[in-house]
Amino acid sequence: MGIEDRKLDDRRVAFITCVNDEEWYSECRLYLEHLALPPGMTAEYIPVRGAASMCAGYNTGMRQSAAKYKVYLHQDTLVVNKHLVSDLKRIFSDASIGAVGVIGCRSLPKSGVWWDGLRTYGRVLHACEPESVVDSHCREPEGPYQEVEAVDGLFIATQYDLFWREDLFTGFHLYDTSACKEMQRRGLRVVVPNQEQEFWCIHCPKEKPLAAEYKGYQKIFVKEYGQELHPEV
Repeated sequence: MGIEDRKLDDRRVAFITCVNDEEWYSECRLYLEHLALPPGMTAEYIPVRGAASMCAGYNTGMRQSAAKYKVYLHQDTLVVNKHLVSDLKRIFSDASIGAVGVIGCRSLPKSGVWWDGLRTYGRVLHACEPESVVDSHCREPEGPYQEVEAVDGLFIATQYDLFWREDLFTGFHLYDTSACKEMQRRGLRVVVPNQEQEFWCIHCPKEKPLAAEYKGYQKIFVKEYGQELHPEV
């Protein structure tokens, strides 16, 4: 599962979303369409409906676009940073950076679950209930960004096309952490930006218990990547 070998257009950005709720997606899309684009850049919006898994859906979306910059985001993620594309281009000017997320952890624990990591970085506003907004604010990078081992899948931007591991992750869990490890296997870095002044995203997930199948995907993750984890103690 290597890098897709084709010429990518650095004047294009694609926003790829797996969709099963049209109302949420239209809200998500509204925010995306109001982002400021750097001169000469165009945006593409790629909804993927009926995806068998997050990885399968993202691979479908990835193949539909030759944009160098791709943003994979949940349908209930609202991007409020109007200068997102300029900020991403600035970060991606370092060719060693493969992916940018908004929240994640410096080192994954043995469980492979990023939020159990000792040092978490980033910031997301969570609006789980209509009247309640929680500012999930972890550590801030000391500079413009912090290198991490994994980021959350609510928002992942890339500048290289790497296949999502649909052979392993056939559902909707741990696809994001796997994508980060695949980047690192190719010597690419994953980072979280400094959001001290301005947060990038509002996430509006429904509060629900962790799905029963999560543990199964956790086992798959640990079997595939466990030898590559170096947890902090």
